[in-house]
Amino acid sequence: MNPSDFAKVQRTDPSKIPVIDVSGAINRTNLEGVSKAIYQAATDHGFFYISGHGISPALCEQAFLISKEFFELSPEDKQTVSVNTNQRGWMAKGMSQLPGAKTHDLKEVFFWGYETNSDDPDILAGKPLVAVNQWPIQTFPDLKGSLLPYYDAVRTVAGHLMAAIAVSLGQDAGFFENVYEKPLARGQLVFYPPSTQMDEHEERFGVASHTDFGVLTLLLQDNSGGLQVQSKSGEWIEAPPISGTLVCNIGDLLARWSNNRFASTLHRVVNRTKNARYSIPVFFDPHTDAVIDPVDLGVLKENALYEPVTVGQHISSRNKQSFKQYKMN
Repeated sequence: MNPSDFAKVQRTDPSKIPVIDVSGAINRTNLEGVSKAIYQAATDHGFFYISGHGISPALCEQAFLISKEFFELSPEDKQTVSVNTNQRGWMAKGMSQLPGAKTHDLKEVFFWGYETNSDDPDILAGKPLVAVNQWPIQTFPDLKGSLLPYYDAVRTVAGHLMAAIAVSLGQDAGFFENVYEKPLARGQLVFYPPSTQMDEHEERFGVASHTDFGVLTLLLQDNSGGLQVQSKSGEWIEAPPISGTLVCNIGDLLARWSNNRFASTLHRVVNRTKNARYSIPVFFDPHTDAVIDPVDLGVLKENALYEPVTVGQHISSRNKQSFKQYKMN
């Protein structure tokens, strides 16, 4: 491969990845209008930006600052919360390799999820992906308190987006509420070091081409750029940072739930700056036992493209294909 061909990308424009003002869904003054805009984006692109979400810039800045401080810790300090097969804790560079990728991803990740106690019935029953978070209390006690306010704000916004999505699919606004009373709502802090010539020679991405595993992703990205999305024509286009917005995309489970009305779109990251890139995705997924079945969204059984599957079952199977800690245990 010619090195100049690695991760070639086209510049984007609003016709390819739209910006949707979701304030009408947040305050319920225009839920119908927001639902129509999301439906158009979700069926056509699978990716869109959201503005008017109401999350303060200070909370976003605080989340980025604490992320940067965490990744600057020594490997020994981060290793105290080494990632486990519940997908909680710190994952070192080299441990993520997505199916079909030629090499491992060039990133470190800290994983957490919905705050759960050790005596929670779901944990005692061994249900997939329900776990106690691994916060580095001894080595970096500020992480939890500084990160959770942003995480909680994102979950609130995501709940309003799911109401708009329900309406867009012909359901009542509260259709998804029951399965989100105790969500998985998986979060990640992601650190991408700059890509080198050797990385590009080996076709190593920050994260290789993939679709997201779950329902709905809300991504806060810094100003580095590097997120690339595959268009319907097969070209890769940039999804550059836009101040005051989050990037949203449809995951595999929502595409499945909608019977492929919504698109789960391939995307990837390559950090070609000279600086570290930071991003904070929150994967807003329902309870681990929630059943994803197109029939529940009005599809006739004979027309359903997918059999029912639980959230925990699907995401766990994808994790096991992608992350080395599952192969080490």
